Amino acid sequence: MDPKLQRRVQRYGWDRAASYYERYWQKQLEIAQTRLLEMAELHPGEKVLDVSCGTGMVTFRAAEGVGPEGEVLGTDISQTMIDTAREETARRGLSNLKFERMDAEELDVDDGSFDVVLNALGLMFVPDVEKAVREMHRALRAGGRAVIAVWGERSRCGWSGVFPIVDSRVESEVCPLFFQMGTRDTSQKRFESVGFVDVAQDRISTILHYDSADAALGAVLQGGAMALAYSRFDDSTRDEVHTEYLASIEPYRKGTAYEVPAEFVVTSGRKP
Repeated sequence: MDPKLQRRVQRYGWDRAASYYERYWQKQLEIAQTRLLEMAELHPGEKVLDVSCGTGMVTFRAAEGVGPEGEVLGTDISQTMIDTAREETARRGLSNLKFERMDAEELDVDDGSFDVVLNALGLMFVPDVEKAVREMHRALRAGGRAVIAVWGERSRCGWSGVFPIVDSRVESEVCPLFFQMGTRDTSQKRFESVGFVDVAQDRISTILHYDSADAALGAVLQGGAMALAYSRFDDSTRDEVHTEYLASIEPYRKGTAYEVPAEFVVTSGRKP
């Protein structure tokens, strides 16, 4: 996919997904987000950048970790995600964090201005992953830490069948190379290639629980990266996609619920 087109698809796709995102993914992603924050080892007073922050599920937790004397900036390519996070910030009356729309490959921040940079499940969507990781490295002060979380091996993510099902109905792939960063030691090598040291990686096996077929469908088709493509399907195409996707996760059905296996990879590194 052309990089400009991919960025546009991601921006407006996540705009579509914003109102569904937390409903379908808050509990499912918590295990990866918690491990990411554990590996980040946040301290009071630190300055944190959360790239690809979405609605702020990690960002708000990071703000708690650094306390009122710390600062947190959340960035995302989706304006709707940013607007949603800003509304929640105002509702909570928080003053130690803010949200700005930015491309992960071109962060509008000063060199060496953060103690910690985070990216929870966003790097799979950028056209140039190495450029995004270099931007994270650039934003860190010497001695600063970066931690990312990505989905793991395709074969260990039981929901991955949604990609060929949707891709067969659109002109270009929605998420090319989605599982690349979670394959073997790819994330570690990316970190090392841009200059991170003390690189460590943790793989997490988990189960994504959905109470119903509607919840399983909503997560992958309305609350995620497929939202833009799905919004353009007519009713008959949606019915076909529903049938095919539910067939792909049929082995994981437990009565009316679904227990779908998944894997996350969390990687950390330090800027010398």
